[in-house]
Amino acid sequence: MKKILKYVIVDIVQNKIVLIYTILLLLISLTVFNVEDNAARGMLSLLNIVLMIVPLICIIFSTIYIYNSSEFIELLVSQPVKRRTIWLSIFSGLSSSLSLAFFIGAGIPILLYHADVTGFMMIAMGLFLTIVFVSIAMLAAGLTRDKAKGIGLSILLWLYFSLIFDALVLFLLFQFQDYPLENAMVVFSFLNPIDLGRIQILLQMDISALMGYTGAVFRQFFGNGTGILLSCLGLFTWIIFPMLISVKKFGRKDL
Repeated sequence: MKKILKYVIVDIVQNKIVLIYTILLLLISLTVFNVEDNAARGMLSLLNIVLMIVPLICIIFSTIYIYNSSEFIELLVSQPVKRRTIWLSIFSGLSSSLSLAFFIGAGIPILLYHADVTGFMMIAMGLFLTIVFVSIAMLAAGLTRDKAKGIGLSILLWLYFSLIFDALVLFLLFQFQDYPLENAMVVFSFLNPIDLGRIQILLQMDISALMGYTGAVFRQFFGNGTGILLSCLGLFTWIIFPMLISVKKFGRKDL
């Protein structure tokens, strides 16, 4: 497993797309912090990049990488190596490389300009979302052998988690606005990893006061140590669950 993991990491780190992603993320982060009047506004501007762009890049790059490595994967399968080991090694390599790219591109500027609890939380959520969407990408790639369908499914999943899910929740809130749905919103937030990351970062920024009673409910549930732990467990579940399904799919897949 170590040899496969080492090969995947070296291959990805040398990939021009990853290098461009890291450099652009670094330039954007430095620009945001230098343009804004204070570091707090820079964090708000960087929030959208962490919640939208990072998951998009991670899920598309990971899906394309898996399809482009099909011949290498077939070669590994022909060797006396368990398929589970192969799949987990690729996942670990992708997660490690893209997490390193995020930390260099966004984590270091955050530590330089906003090294407090909010900054550490944004870095942690960015790393979590990176690994989550690598896991989702591997699930999408494991469900179909067709490259176009796999990439399309990945984009659709990103659209669902970043845009469609929130639209559906807002629709339910408008339809049942006469009912107390604040507690139900806490449950809904666990169904979307991006929402979990957004809530934790916004709570650290003290912006929940602008969210009314719902924000107060979020602060009461997520604003303490137990809530943060539950959020991390929820994100960890979003890593494990798609990964387990993709491992089973890959184990039965006819290459």
